[in-house]
Amino acid sequence: MKITSDELRKKWLDFFCARGHKPISSASLIPENDPTVLFTTAGMHPLVPYLLGEPHPAGKRLCDAQKCVRTGDIDEVGDSAHCTFFEMLGNWSLGDYFKEQMVPWSYEFLTKELGLSPDRLAVTVFEGDADCPRDTETAELWHKCGIKKENIFFLGKKHNWWGPAGQTGPCGPDTEMFFDTGKPKCSPECSPACDCGKYVEVWNDVFMQFNKNADGTFSPLKQKNVDTGMGLERALMNMQGLSSVYDTDVFVPIVSKIKSLATVDDIDSADNVKAVRVVADHIRTSTFIIGDERGVTPSNVDQGYILRRLLRRAIRFGATLGLKSGDYSEIAMAVVDKYAHVYPELQSAKNKIKEEIDLEEVRFTKTLENGIKEFEKLCKFLQTDTIPGKSAFRLYDTYGFPLEMTIEMAKERGFKVDVEGFEAKFKEHRDLSHAGAEQRFKGGLADTGEATAKLHTATHLMHKALKTVLNDPNVNQKGSNITPERLRFDFSFARAMTPEEIKAVEDLVNAAIKADVPITCEEMTVDEAKASGAVGLFASKYGEKVKVYTIGEYSKEICGGPHASRTGELGHFKIVKEQSSSAGVRRIKAVLE
Repeated sequence: MKITSDELRKKWLDFFCARGHKPISSASLIPENDPTVLFTTAGMHPLVPYLLGEPHPAGKRLCDAQKCVRTGDIDEVGDSAHCTFFEMLGNWSLGDYFKEQMVPWSYEFLTKELGLSPDRLAVTVFEGDADCPRDTETAELWHKCGIKKENIFFLGKKHNWWGPAGQTGPCGPDTEMFFDTGKPKCSPECSPACDCGKYVEVWNDVFMQFNKNADGTFSPLKQKNVDTGMGLERALMNMQGLSSVYDTDVFVPIVSKIKSLATVDDIDSADNVKAVRVVADHIRTSTFIIGDERGVTPSNVDQGYILRRLLRRAIRFGATLGLKSGDYSEIAMAVVDKYAHVYPELQSAKNKIKEEIDLEEVRFTKTLENGIKEFEKLCKFLQTDTIPGKSAFRLYDTYGFPLEMTIEMAKERGFKVDVEGFEAKFKEHRDLSHAGAEQRFKGGLADTGEATAKLHTATHLMHKALKTVLNDPNVNQKGSNITPERLRFDFSFARAMTPEEIKAVEDLVNAAIKADVPITCEEMTVDEAKASGAVGLFASKYGEKVKVYTIGEYSKEICGGPHASRTGELGHFKIVKEQSSSAGVRRIKAVLE
């Protein structure tokens, strides 16, 4: 079936709305109050508290199209299927229906709505282990719908278990749906677990029924949930019979813009095809990160560091295509034009997106100039004819030199490069990055403990105090990160706070704590929240319900929680650090004593 991205989004939402689901807006790409990840990585990510049992203001059945960023496979981008930004179509049952309803709906959507032949569908289900029994129920449901028994495969945890998103949290067995491309089996044992290309994944239904505990054991959740995810770009590729996500309509105008700006002769050579894809993906992702409701700018920490890496990688690959200064922000405008009707925040941030990309290009040019000086110095003092791998990696990591550039410059001067040493250093760096990412997966939205709830409440009080003390209408939250030990809060402000201002903020928060006022929560529409004077992101769709937490006369904010029940529970509030986060953004770290 030939179907566009807009048609697929609409079909998805219409299908589930007709079955009692409420559509919810895409959450920000920058997770709020979650120290576990840099970006929203899946549709379920912002919904973790509700999967754990907290009531959602829209009810027990939800659906959406969620903006997501995953950068674990950044070096794979350039092939036919990997993207750093993607849209995840999702639907959820929060303790309502379960397998017996979801499997037939999945079959109906794939065969009736998308027109896929049942004979071309294959599914996988969990084979069972010591933690969870074999999922024969789901297999029988698929067979009853019309999937042949020989197209139902039982696989282990590696393939058919989802979550938790971090070290702990909700998880469970899943069933995955695949499209059979018609290629011959690579072996008699060929299954959707193979990478031979016969089977391509279309959709994933997670039956979230367990909580993984800190000690590695699993305990049943107090409610059974369904969490599904269909990657829009890959689904489009499969349904249209295309060989690459970059041939789908979401990428066509972006790729066309790159090709129109490129000045190389053979734009369709293998190397140039990869470069076009890298530029298309990385500029698309950067546009969404900068243009997000909580958009960040390039920096050397956290989300800003990832953004900087994406932009500089795009510029490096773009240079091989002959792209010139100013081209990258022009490509970003093609992204805005393609997506603004779905994500209007991009249109609102159009000028900011252009300015930040142009500015980073200037910065990177300067960094490369410094790197060339460093390279010349390295060659001058080299004792052998080979540049060590660790030196080549430093040029890559610090100055943005790709290995190929170092090899080329070395060759011009009669030197070789220790490529094996570079690759070993690169692998060590990547492993450390992955380990660092794992370390971020502690607590997060799944942590609704007492200490986190208190710090969450203190964040609201501090936000209001900052607005009062700094007396600047542009002081607004830009990011929040809470662990059981401390809160971290980013806000828009152009200069460092004075010691007197810091103390004044502390005094206002502690006065609110001393007043021991109750914290109340009301559900209301976005318009009602605005009218009531609540602070928060108003990117939600018209009519959508939100939670508004009121702390006496001190604070009123849209928020998902959790919170203390009274301010008197918080103890004593203290700001331990105030510093720059990025251009025009300050960062506060604070504790409760």
